[in-house]
Amino acid sequence: MKKVLIDTNIYSFAMRGDPETISILQRAHEIALCSINIGELLSGFKGGSREQENREELEEFLDAPRVVVYAIDENTAEFYAAILNDLRKKGTPIPTNDIWIASVAFQHGLKLFSKDQHFRYISGLILLP
Repeated sequence: MKKVLIDTNIYSFAMRGDPETISILQRAHEIALCSINIGELLSGFKGGSREQENREELEEFLDAPRVVVYAIDENTAEFYAAILNDLRKKGTPIPTNDIWIASVAFQHGLKLFSKDQHFRYISGLILLP
């Protein structure tokens, strides 16, 4: 497996030492996140009792040579609009942030690794098991 975009929950599973998650991430040549993931993580950190420690752990993770952070741009917005429209037509809404994350996967040709089953509603999205 070359490149994988991780959902926010995958970062959390990895930081808790989940063996299955870590095994999959160890095989990736590139581990990608996007600015949406970082926003979700920072929001969670603010609500917890270990904000500073969690921020430092995240910074260390982001500094790893195999980790790449993708920004949201106008091209991402085009994918977002297409995905949202398709989900509305099918009557299968999913959280907005997850549509943005899926948009980054499409834009950059990445497989998505998530524990959330609702990503399966997005046609054409390649998911890791």
